[in-house]
Amino acid sequence: MDMMPLPPGKKAIGCRWVYKIKYKVTCEVERFKARLVVKGYSQREGLDYEETFSPVVKMSHSDYSLFTTKVQGKIMVVLVYVDDLLIKGDDAILIQETKEYLQQVFKIKDLGELEFFLVIEFSRSKEGILMHQRKYALELISDMGLSGSKTIRAPLEANKKLTTLEFDTQFGIEDDKVFDDPSTYQRLVRKLLYLTMTRPDIAFAVQCLSQFMHCPKTSHVDAAIKVIEYIKQSPDLGIIMSADVSSQLTAYCAADWASCPNTRRSITGYLIKFGSSLISWKSKKQTTISRSSAEAEYRSLASTVVEILWVTGLIKELGVHIRKPISLLCDSKSAIQIAANPVFHERIKHIDINCHFIREKVQLGLVHLLHIPSLEQHADILTKSLGATQHHYLLSKLGMKNIFIAPSLRVCVKELANCLTVH
Repeated sequence: MDMMPLPPGKKAIGCRWVYKIKYKVTCEVERFKARLVVKGYSQREGLDYEETFSPVVKMSHSDYSLFTTKVQGKIMVVLVYVDDLLIKGDDAILIQETKEYLQQVFKIKDLGELEFFLVIEFSRSKEGILMHQRKYALELISDMGLSGSKTIRAPLEANKKLTTLEFDTQFGIEDDKVFDDPSTYQRLVRKLLYLTMTRPDIAFAVQCLSQFMHCPKTSHVDAAIKVIEYIKQSPDLGIIMSADVSSQLTAYCAADWASCPNTRRSITGYLIKFGSSLISWKSKKQTTISRSSAEAEYRSLASTVVEILWVTGLIKELGVHIRKPISLLCDSKSAIQIAANPVFHERIKHIDINCHFIREKVQLGLVHLLHIPSLEQHADILTKSLGATQHHYLLSKLGMKNIFIAPSLRVCVKELANCLTVH
């Protein structure tokens, strides 16, 4: 490091020490860390800097930092997240050569077999790999002082509607006050958002909560606490990536029409499975008001097809064959009929781009639209607050598992019988 003179008219930026304790997955202290950082927040855009960039693998919709190569039919994948690397391949020699090359160029530390990456824990079994955030969830529960609290069976009350302060004022609702510390609410919701990476079962609830970051009310804080009490029921619930080989993608999409009381916009929800493994999902308020339930469902269909395109492109790059057409299950017969009908009507002129887009993908053989009964629609868990019974029924369909639940007596007896047969 060299001392450099300041440019004329410029002021030096201050520094500060940041201290952190790094824990192992077992919650044991791995090491104490101290880092001297620049107070970048004191800089002014346009004066002190123009553009900033750090290589980050976004949790969806971007693979700018996912690098792949093929050598003699063997594939190597390197995932970059700022200064963390994840290396995967189907050839041990190629993996080792890649590590050795990186160690020659950069100062890196090999952490061995993947167990912990970006607050996500990886547990292996004969069924596959379970991705969960147990440690993160337990820390969140402890930080909020809820370790001794009761648990609940659904993240939101059935048909629960959260409203803005403006909505309350307009309709004369006075029993709900503004929360006096918005920053506390904002930090809590950000932590819950990070937990949705492996917990699609709370995605809808967190999507609702994130709409009130600028002016939260006490009811919003209470709802966020309820989500944590739900998480406390099974903090180690995660997504199982099945060991069974599959080449089939299946998608589910749904919409809850005009369900937002503040804007009357609809909610889109979709999920995509690779075999029995859940690999992509979303719960999002639509950007445009839909004038009918069929229109809302059709917008949801279009969003799902866009995600299918991205997922198939990524999987193809990883050298995996996908069987086509991909089944896309929707519980709206009207939306499916719009996609099947080549004749436009006045009522759907304003969504004709979506109509052409979906029909094109159907004709190209990318997707095949199928109807599914509403009670069996997996994506409903992403569009509305359900009763505990229906919530857990749909949760059982998502391919999620709680690794720390003891096996049933029937499973234990079956495994014991297998052992006795072998020996």
